[in-house]
Amino acid sequence: MSETPTPSSLEKGNILFVDDEENILRSLQRLFMDEEVEVFTASSGAQGLEILARETEVGVIVSDQRMPEMTGVDFLEKSKAISPQSIRILLTGYADVNAAIDAINRGGAFRYLNKPWNDDELVQAVKGALQMYRLLSENKRLGGIVKKQNAELKKWNTELEIMVQEQTMELKKSYDTLRAINSRLRVNFKNTIVAFSGLMELRDKRMRTHSRNVAEVSVNVAKQLGMESEERETVMVAALLHDIGKIGIPDLMRTREAEQMNFAEREEYLQHPVRGQAAIDRIEELREAGRIIRSHHENYDGSGFPDGLKKADIPLGARIIALADHIDKKVHKAMGAIGLEAMRKEVDLLKGTLFDPKLVPVVFEQAEPFYKKIRPRTDHIEIELLPNDLQEGMEASRDVYSGTGILLLTKGTVLARPSILLLKRYYELDPAKQGVFVSVKE
Repeated sequence: MSETPTPSSLEKGNILFVDDEENILRSLQRLFMDEEVEVFTASSGAQGLEILARETEVGVIVSDQRMPEMTGVDFLEKSKAISPQSIRILLTGYADVNAAIDAINRGGAFRYLNKPWNDDELVQAVKGALQMYRLLSENKRLGGIVKKQNAELKKWNTELEIMVQEQTMELKKSYDTLRAINSRLRVNFKNTIVAFSGLMELRDKRMRTHSRNVAEVSVNVAKQLGMESEERETVMVAALLHDIGKIGIPDLMRTREAEQMNFAEREEYLQHPVRGQAAIDRIEELREAGRIIRSHHENYDGSGFPDGLKKADIPLGARIIALADHIDKKVHKAMGAIGLEAMRKEVDLLKGTLFDPKLVPVVFEQAEPFYKKIRPRTDHIEIELLPNDLQEGMEASRDVYSGTGILLLTKGTVLARPSILLLKRYYELDPAKQGVFVSVKE
């Protein structure tokens, strides 16, 4: 079976013509003299099969129907086993409908053309077939990448599928053919972003769910501001990965506030937004998210880092994430001792210096219901259940982790059938030391 061509090997297409008449083969060769293709010819089906066995990247096969020893349909059918990716075209001088049907059903033909042919029609048909071959080959190559990623991230897939399903993103406009072919790759690409976010939080158990909290509040703010679907998605990715540049920072430094660091430590700390951008810049679709990550420590008055941007020069997504990040860190640090009203007063003092004054009320409008949702409820009691005893509609009263510390569900999640199945599966694969805590009304 032929190997999948690389993109560079597709720049020059390979075509095989099979016909028992040498003058016809010469005529076909002349038609494509000025095209960027390499033409192979065979005077019989058997010779054509030998060429296919030797040349592994033949994109288009054009065969005559009426040939001695082996018909065109028989040849095309046998060629499928040797070069399944090739696009097949049948030439017939008899307008034989049955042969055309056989060519499609048995030989996997893309189309058939009558002899004598129209030169322009034949050239365009072959070019179209070659373009289809390139698209299918590229899809196969990308499919191989997806398969490899799935194997590497197998243990994450169930969790990531659930998280993707829970993201309420608007449907995008229709894609062209190539984007439709690669849609599955895009889904797995998003799953990888969520997985990286979870891996970063495993390093600092004090800040578990931090990136997810910042992402949820930031995306809700982006919706309220009327940002487009693609812009909201970029904000979500940037929020999930905003601390990716801290991966290389020593653990001891991660426990200190910036003002507690010595000069060398602070210089190291100030580099993490730039490192975060650099870490994802090679991925073209993440470059805008990288620009936001770089700027999420810029201050509204220009006193931030790394570039000293101010006001509207700071990307809107970065201004949103900076405020959501500050609020969530305060919530974690205070351990619930400080209310959002007190925090609002503190943030109000920083309007115009650290934060965009116009964004402060919008962010708090989204932050208040979010943290209220995950705050303990006084009219409910908390009970511990095993996954088999859970029921749809119950609400998780605590974050749920697997035995090795993977976050499965966040506090406040209302259980549905998929989330219950997820918990059952993980309690078999990676058993936790305790059950699932749920909130039940007294």
